[in-house]
Amino acid sequence: MSITINDPELLAMLRSAEEALEFVDPDGRALGTFAATEFGRLPPGIVSPFTVSELAERRKNRTGRPLADILRDLQARG
Repeated sequence: MSITINDPELLAMLRSAEEALEFVDPDGRALGTFAATEFGRLPPGIVSPFTVSELAERRKNRTGRPLADILRDLQARG
């Protein structure tokens, strides 16, 4: 299910969230939690085994095969 949020203030709060947020109704009863999804960001409570400098060094080392080559090889198999 998807809910569209149009309230600009609520959208700003959600976009600026750096950790999971709890949604409650006017009586204070918990409705659920919200965790922003962002590429390259670990979920709350998860710690990377790599330091920031180790990750930066790994990004410099570009190895592997082009996606087009991989797809071609997979199509040839099937």
